[in-house]
Parts: sequence; C-alpha cells; structure tokens
Amino acid sequence: MAWIWMVLAAGAVLLWAISLGRVLSSAAPSCVPSSPQFMPPLSGDRRSRNVLLVVAHPDDESMFFAPTILFLKSKGHSIHILCMSRGNADGLGDTRKEELYHACVSLKIPHEQVKVLDHPKLQDGFHEKWDHGLVAELTMEHVQLWAIDTIVTFDSYGVSGHPNHKDVHHGICKFLHTNRQGNVEAWELASLSILRKYSGPIDIWLSSLTSFAWTKQPIYTLVNSSPSRSYEAMAAHRKSVGLV
Repeated sequence: MAWIWMVLAAGAVLLWAISLGRVLSSAAPSCVPSSPQFMPPLSGDRRSRNVLLVVAHPDDESMFFAPTILFLKSKGHSIHILCMSRGNADGLGDTRKEELYHACVSLKIPHEQVKVLDHPKLQDGFHEKWDHGLVAELTMEHVQLWAIDTIVTFDSYGVSGHPNHKDVHHGICKFLHTNRQGNVEAWELASLSILRKYSGPIDIWLSSLTSFAWTKQPIYTLVNSSPSRSYEAMAAHRKSVGLV
C-alpha cells in the first residue's frame, strides 16, 4: 500500500509543477477565455478605461485583487482605488492606510488615484453593519470625481465571507440600480471554496474550464504571470498582517 501513496504524492507534486509552469509560461498577464475579450478598450477618442476598484479594507487590493490590477494595467487601463475604511478594528488604521499607499507603489497606482475613507458609519469590524445607501453614495462621488466607466469589487460572499466585503458588494449593487445613466460597467470577483482557494496553481485548470463552460454570465480567469509582484504588494502590509 505504501507504494500507492508514493505514486499519488509524486503525481500531486508533478501536477503542481506543471500547473505552476502553466501560470509562469506567459510573458504578461493573460486571460481565459481570450475571446470575447475581458474589458476591451473603449471606442472613440479615449480607448483606455478608468477602472474603480472598491474594497472594504487596506490589504484587500493586494490579497484579493492583485492579479486583476496587474492584468488591467498590462492592457493600459487606469486603476483607481476606493477603500471604504482604514481597517481600524485592531487600532492599526493609520498603519494600514499607509501600507495601502506603499502597496500601490508596487502595483504602480499613483497616490492621487487612491482614496481611503474614515467615515464614522463605515468602521471595520465583523459586527459592523454598513449602510448600503451610504456606500452607493460615496461610490457615486468618486465615479464622478474620477470619470469612472468600470467598477470592480467583491461578489455577494465577499471572497472571505467578511460582512464588510458583503456590504461593499450590496452597496455597489445599489449604486448600479440608482445610476440612471447606466454608463458604468461592473465586475465582481468570484468567491471560491476553501479547497480551491488554497490549491495554488493547480486550480488554473478548473478555473479555465469554468470560464469556458459557464453560460449564465461572462466569467474570466486572469492568469498572473508574475506572482512576485503580488507578493511584493502584499508584503507592504507586513506590519498589520504579521508578515516577517
């Protein structure tokens, strides 16, 4: 029986290596499927998009959205970040805010295109209930300020299940419902099961299959060809998340 487990272990290691090679084989961030194109350039004089990433806490941008940011930057789109709180649940709000700005240096997002809010009704915490209308209102202000045409945010589960993430999602849904001009496109980051989330590069195969097979609505898999860039951005949050 021991040899069976050895074969299975060797197979798992080989699959992991092949999967990592698949991720690193592209010289630039790529997308599956490649057609129809994910967030194609706009028509007219201004072809690049002004994308607003709406998150709940500092480090969300690096922990969850770095591959999306790197892909959109590689296509020439302009990224703006609206962070709805300083992430002050543990009293580290000022530190986390500064870490977000440092992470954005790694992600090549200009300081003036990043806004971290500290609204008394939008405070970090698992037991804090955020007003969806207020989230929608603040989003509208920054959509107008930065001439945003595309929003990226959490889905209804919020990736990690954090209630603040979920409230951001519902706030963006409320914004889209009340935005009568209908001139803003929105995308959400799909939440995965714990097993898939921590399977590393192996999940590239299932994610790619899902992107081709899912027919209810468009879904894309963004392949980050430079994981070191994501790690560099996440490392900027080392003081607040305990990295050494």
